[in-house]
Amino acid sequence: MGVIVWWKESVVYQIYPSSFKDSDGDGYGDLQGIYEKLDYLQKLGVDVIWLCPIYDSPGHDNGYDIRDYYAILRKYGTMEDFDRLLAEAHKRGLKVMMDLVLNHTSDEHAWFAESRSSKTNARRDYYIWRSGKNGQVPNNWESYFGGSVWKHDPETNEYYMHLYSEHQPDLNWNNPEMAEEMYEMVHWWLEKGVDGFRFDAVAHIAKADGLPNAHNPNNLPVVQAYELFSNLEQVHSILRKLNQMILKPYGPMTVGETSGLGPEQALAYVGTDRDELNMVFQFEHMFVDAESSGIGKWNYKPWKLTELKEIMSRWQTVLHGRGWNANYMGNHDQPRPVSRFGDDGKYRVRSAQMLATWMLTLEGTPYIYQGEEIGMTNVAFPDIDQYRDIETKNYYNHYIGQGKSKHEVMEAIWLKSRDNARTPMQWDESEHAGFTAGNPWIEVNSNYKDINVADAETDPHSILHYYRKLITLRKQNHVLIYGAYELLLPDDPEIYAYTRTLDDEQWLIVMNFSANEPEMTWPEGWNAEDCKLMIGNVSRRYSTDEGAILLQPYEARVYCKKRTSGE
Repeated sequence: MGVIVWWKESVVYQIYPSSFKDSDGDGYGDLQGIYEKLDYLQKLGVDVIWLCPIYDSPGHDNGYDIRDYYAILRKYGTMEDFDRLLAEAHKRGLKVMMDLVLNHTSDEHAWFAESRSSKTNARRDYYIWRSGKNGQVPNNWESYFGGSVWKHDPETNEYYMHLYSEHQPDLNWNNPEMAEEMYEMVHWWLEKGVDGFRFDAVAHIAKADGLPNAHNPNNLPVVQAYELFSNLEQVHSILRKLNQMILKPYGPMTVGETSGLGPEQALAYVGTDRDELNMVFQFEHMFVDAESSGIGKWNYKPWKLTELKEIMSRWQTVLHGRGWNANYMGNHDQPRPVSRFGDDGKYRVRSAQMLATWMLTLEGTPYIYQGEEIGMTNVAFPDIDQYRDIETKNYYNHYIGQGKSKHEVMEAIWLKSRDNARTPMQWDESEHAGFTAGNPWIEVNSNYKDINVADAETDPHSILHYYRKLITLRKQNHVLIYGAYELLLPDDPEIYAYTRTLDDEQWLIVMNFSANEPEMTWPEGWNAEDCKLMIGNVSRRYSTDEGAILLQPYEARVYCKKRTSGE
């Protein structure tokens, strides 16, 4: 089973503060609103609250452009409000994880104001500056938000790098003075009492020496250059130093956002012998419905369960006993899972419960994004002006400019926009879903009268009640936390089934990812008489399936049994 540590046995709840709960009527969620819902989170059964950035920020990328790491954005409250939230969370046994951006700052950060002021400023090299080449940008790298990673600054007639928005200049981790200031900032938050960090875009903090051009056989203006700024070796030396100098004495939970790698490469971050991070967010399963990764996410392709199973199973098996997984199916950057992997129409409730079964029975720490526990769905605003996400707006403007029809572009946005996850939390059926007494910063999904917490509380068969039962089940059974994973039926296009095994205990998880009614032969060593149905999302007696497991649309079942000595 390995060493038992608290973050392996925890369930994390991710909060997008702007959209969670507004306490003062200004249309934005705030820290007081989160405080008011601590009892709800405690009752849900989660252990850790992950707060998306709440630092002072101009808000060009919804808080991921930090202007001051030591201050709270005024619309969220004050540092005193944060201290109270932290203390009250701890009283309820809830830990608090901060979202921290190490790759870049806001272009309004005091460091950048100094850096851009002159080429000789002491903080010039806190960021990545280069002269142009033959009147052009320094290299051909493409930004995650489209266009070049370089922005010309007339003050010194040089370009600064921004892998994301032009308002998010990348920090230069080759500068030891800058690095020391960042380490000290992390230490400051740990001293305040926070329990962990999610390190945003951490895979990109090191760039290839010399910043060379990326391979460009088609001679395009800009090209994807992930291999030149993702998961480079220097990232690991930076993280080891951060861990050894700052993190280790406090024992916080750490998770890195690391796109562009598989489980074998992930071990370089999370291997038990690496001394870097506890776990990483992988992105392979987030691109099963895209023609390519990165900005290619907009090019939708129908996803296949067999591919999803193959990806997840590699992560489950490669990391077992050697590292630790962070399991998620949605977050603030992704579509709503029930709309993406389930059925947000007729089978919304059942498919959301099935997806919850999946996340909470895998090996690794499960992450629940706000609203998943009530089955919130994608939104389909008819007009681009109703969207707030910079990535979405850039995509719209770029492809409308290239001659694509509005309908074609909007269809992609309805599927993949980050704003699908950012519409306000739906608390009840009152105006604006009980999120705010004012005008929300982004419109509420129009289905809030049918999908909200208040209704879910009164329905014993709701998604919310099912989540509570699943979380309790996971906490009470170590096999669901530490047990070895083995995939069954890898080629089945509708059924996802696997076992979890720990000592003499074995559990069988069976899920139907379709609206059809497939059947599954009992695996070798299993039968209806010798196992117990621990939880399921369809009311039925397991003993009716003597020869095979007969599944209803989007049905999920979890069985357990004791293994005999010969198994």
